[in-house]
Amino acid sequence: MSSFRHRLLGLPALAVLITAAGCSSADDAATAAVPSPDTPVTELCRNLDKALPRKVDGLSREDPRPASALTAGWGSPAIILRCGVPRPPRMIDPEADGAEVNGVGWLLEKQDDGSFRFTTTLRRAYVEVTIPHSRTGNGVAPLVDLAPAVKKAIPEGIAD
Repeated sequence: MSSFRHRLLGLPALAVLITAAGCSSADDAATAAVPSPDTPVTELCRNLDKALPRKVDGLSREDPRPASALTAGWGSPAIILRCGVPRPPRMIDPEADGAEVNGVGWLLEKQDDGSFRFTTTLRRAYVEVTIPHSRTGNGVAPLVDLAPAVKKAIPEGIAD
């Protein structure tokens, strides 16, 4: 059982938090490590792949390499989604930053390069979305766009 607690941040507050990110390097490489979850989670991730929007934050879908139903991307530098990732260690930290965006809970982790990684909470599969530093100006717009697909394809519950 996860002890992660959401600290609900309004979208404007979260947008300011993300916009205040530090320096970063631009990463134009559209690559993503493909997770290797068990069969039930893989099936949920395949369902998510079918439900994902063609555009996120106004950016067209351009999937990273290697091609996989467990990864997706939008734009360049890409907003990257990976489904079936392991539970992040910070997920059990009651002081970790989290937000709920349109009914989907997310753990928020600022990365050393200024990007932000969001990982779903309280879902049967962990879905990770990385927003590059150069795209953080629109706050959580990508999560708003992704929430309907996550809610449709990944049931609520605790992932193993």
